[in-house]
Amino acid sequence: MLKLLKNHPVITICLFVAIMLLPNLEVLQVSIMEARNFITAREMLNYNHWFLTTMNGVARYQKPPLPSWLSAFSALLLVKKSVFVMRLPAVLMVMLASTFMYYFSKTILKGKTQSMINALVLTTSFYVIGITFEAPSDIITHAFMFVAIYHLYKLFESETKLWLIVLKAGFFIGLSILAKGPISIYALLLPFLIAYGFSFKYKTLKQKLPYILSTISIGLVIGGSWYLYVKLQDSNVLNATVAKETSSWNNYNVRPFYYYWSFFTQSGIWTIPAFISLLYPYLKKRVINYKVYKFSFIWTIIAVVLLSVIPMKKSRYLVPVLIPLALNTGFYIEYLFRKFKILKDKREIFPVYFNFGLIGLLGVAFPIVMFAFFKVELQNHLLNFVTASMVLFVIGVLILLQLKFKNIKNVFLLTVVFFASIFMFVLPLSKAFKNEEFKSLSTLKIENKKRGINIYAFNYIAPETIWDYGAVMPQINQIENRYVFPPDNTFGIVVNTMSSENKTEILSKYNIIEIANYDLNYFGSTSNQNNPRLKSVLYILERKD
Repeated sequence: MLKLLKNHPVITICLFVAIMLLPNLEVLQVSIMEARNFITAREMLNYNHWFLTTMNGVARYQKPPLPSWLSAFSALLLVKKSVFVMRLPAVLMVMLASTFMYYFSKTILKGKTQSMINALVLTTSFYVIGITFEAPSDIITHAFMFVAIYHLYKLFESETKLWLIVLKAGFFIGLSILAKGPISIYALLLPFLIAYGFSFKYKTLKQKLPYILSTISIGLVIGGSWYLYVKLQDSNVLNATVAKETSSWNNYNVRPFYYYWSFFTQSGIWTIPAFISLLYPYLKKRVINYKVYKFSFIWTIIAVVLLSVIPMKKSRYLVPVLIPLALNTGFYIEYLFRKFKILKDKREIFPVYFNFGLIGLLGVAFPIVMFAFFKVELQNHLLNFVTASMVLFVIGVLILLQLKFKNIKNVFLLTVVFFASIFMFVLPLSKAFKNEEFKSLSTLKIENKKRGINIYAFNYIAPETIWDYGAVMPQINQIENRYVFPPDNTFGIVVNTMSSENKTEILSKYNIIEIANYDLNYFGSTSNQNNPRLKSVLYILERKD
């Protein structure tokens, strides 16, 4: 079996991702971006809104439909509409990105060892996994663009089968655009093209220009097809949506230019190796392939600079940077594989001991710290706690022992396993901290069928609430600062917050009966993870005579 995995690295990568992420795929709470995609996918399945996409029955053209299409197709194939099924495409995109990191590295470096290092670094980078749950559109758009970049590199370097490469590169650029518009063109493709020019030069640009233009054309045709369709079918709403989205890029979440300068920390357990890999004067003489190192370094830095000039900034926008950064970090780790046992300079040795020693100590300390601080919460989850503690403790001890003997290859592999073990064994312990006041809206549809009334959303309702409810919850809108209530004599409203002015306006026409409180927070009110946005109240309104 081990020989099979060694000889088939792509199978190894995909199995690793599957074992790490799939067993507990439903444990984490659905995020706001996930909920938007999942609701859109559900309405595709329930109402055939495949192209004129909707969220809660209202046009949703802010984002292209590919992520929702993938979730909907996943539900169709597996005949189920669970969170697991809806999240499955994002996990497949992690596999895709990691697989093509291996292919790309092997093509450009001509070796298997560092290619596998790069793939594992990318797979275990904190935000690459985090974005899978926080904003699946991001991992989808960047994974497809990375596949396109792999084929573009082959286009620049090859002399045969160029039109086949053009078709593949153009196709995946189109898919990337269909996932999140031109974001990945700017944040991933453009930095790649600049870095390639600096490092390898465009030696055959004139001869390859027709192929390059054809690639761009295919990508734009595929990627722009949905926009064109919506433009022809619902231009007014699309124009208003585009204007609003464009405005938000200049006015929403505006951060200073240097906001992204700690970008290497987004790689999580690889923070220190990633930082050292960016010390260009130090590493350039130590790597096995200077030209490729220069390329990955420039690609990383240009990506950060281009993202920094955009006024609107969020941590998750750094995900495309983690792709070249993984390639860059791989050079430092490969150097340690070759030279760590003979290194004498304490300035080189100390960061290695500190980084991996800290990870080992975290594993050893995990059972002690968790029991000391959370023994009450863990009482009903002892089996999960003991299992997680044993696994992390053993891995921690092994990391420290292998570090002592300077077996960096084993230290690296154990660190990868440590990261995976957190998802496999520690994540289920989140149930120990579940909010005692948690209450889902999933039974509300059935309850209101029995009551014989319709349910409406009043004021802002979180997308997570709509997803949990399981159906469209029509919005009660305002016209000229007055609410337009439905004609029903009796109906229900789900409210997140109701002001005294709201209540006064409602009481002028209806009697209000409070029925139930709902709380979708997985963590209790004392936790900083508890979000008031996820709370709502059901009222029944009866028209006054």
